Amino acid sequence: MNQLDLQIGGRIKRLRRQKSVSQAQLAEALEISASYLNLIEHNRRRITVPLLFRVAGYFGVEPGELAESDDARLSGDLMEMFGDDIFADSDLTNTDIRDLATQHPAVGRAVLKLFDQLRHLQAPGAGEKAAEPGEPVSTGHNVVTEAVSDFLQENGNYFGTLEAAAERARHDIDNASDSFEAGLKAYLFNVFGIEARLASLPHGVVRRLEDNGRVLAVSDTLEPESALFVLAQHLALLIADGEIRDLIERSTLPQPDSVGLARNVLGSYVAAALVMPYEDFFRACRDTRYDIERLGRRFRMSFEQICHRMTTLQRPSMSGIPLHLVRTDIAGNISKRFSLSGIHIPRHSGACPRWNVYAAFLNPGQINIQLSQMPDGQRYFCIAKAIAKGGHSYNAPRRHIAIGLGCHVSHASAMIYADGIDLSAPTGAVPIGVGCRICPRRECGQRAHPPADHRFATDDAQRMENLYMG
Repeated sequence: MNQLDLQIGGRIKRLRRQKSVSQAQLAEALEISASYLNLIEHNRRRITVPLLFRVAGYFGVEPGELAESDDARLSGDLMEMFGDDIFADSDLTNTDIRDLATQHPAVGRAVLKLFDQLRHLQAPGAGEKAAEPGEPVSTGHNVVTEAVSDFLQENGNYFGTLEAAAERARHDIDNASDSFEAGLKAYLFNVFGIEARLASLPHGVVRRLEDNGRVLAVSDTLEPESALFVLAQHLALLIADGEIRDLIERSTLPQPDSVGLARNVLGSYVAAALVMPYEDFFRACRDTRYDIERLGRRFRMSFEQICHRMTTLQRPSMSGIPLHLVRTDIAGNISKRFSLSGIHIPRHSGACPRWNVYAAFLNPGQINIQLSQMPDGQRYFCIAKAIAKGGHSYNAPRRHIAIGLGCHVSHASAMIYADGIDLSAPTGAVPIGVGCRICPRRECGQRAHPPADHRFATDDAQRMENLYMG
């Protein structure tokens, strides 16, 4: 389906209000009637390609930036929230929730924030002593983690100042040696007086400063690509300290709880930009048609690292495919989620079991391909791969996770994994949902819960495959 089917009226209205422009003034500039503009702003008319470009030019933004509204994601998060049992007696419709997201997004985000806090307080251990920075949180819902995830989403997972900091350092690193790893170590020593070396570190520690900060010890149990990334992470926090602090200070992140996590996440962003420079990586993605294995060998990075870097290719003048990324463990816990494709990834619960990110666990190490269709009819092209982490020494535990990556079906042909697949076949897509509580597919035999607005009664004369069907 054409990307112009995305609802962007709310974003046009917000841009107009931010510029203190009346509907009549904008309509006149766009050479359309004020009534037609009003219908567009209320998502009752689709916008044409020429009109999209005129709107973007008027406000001085990229057409893609205008089209990639976060209204759909906010609407999905709110629908998931209002699907909770505490709202069971509320007579809210999907239209009511979509109107809240598109017409009053600030109110919607505030309500969502309150619900996040409620979930946090209701979680086991919420009344116990707060965890130290960096310490795993034992509660079922972590508002800090969600706040950082929202921060990345709001910025499209692209930070120009961090890219610039990485490019400056990468230029000097490349001049120091023909080998990136050797050049990185030389840069770390020559500029900051830190010597990098492999060492036997306690379980769970991947790097540690020793000898009064003069030695950076990196665990000798890491795979080569992970050890290289760990070195880049430490350097990233040194070369982009000011830029990272500025981004955090100007954000709406809950201070100070989220500072440590945000700093770590942004440091990893800079590390990825160091190892996989933007322009080189963008061209490589385009030339290989997003072939993750080839890119992994070229840049000496893991499957997950390549996928994650792909989601950051959002420079206005050189942007890649709008992708979504999700990481889940074998129990269904989502530990990383980001979506520019338009697909909604659950905020508080596990995703649909029909989604290939879970089926990937049945064939570990292989790429699982799926054409997925959401209840609203939107189609997405999704790939997923289950991988194991850890286990680098005898009897060491291993973690099993699955990485899902994908795009709207309109972009799928740009990916090598779509070759040979009929993307337009009416019966070729797997019906999936966001989560059982807000999915309207009552015929699904894999339901774990009934839809939030559905009341069912058992029938002794007829037993369904699943009690929540029908």
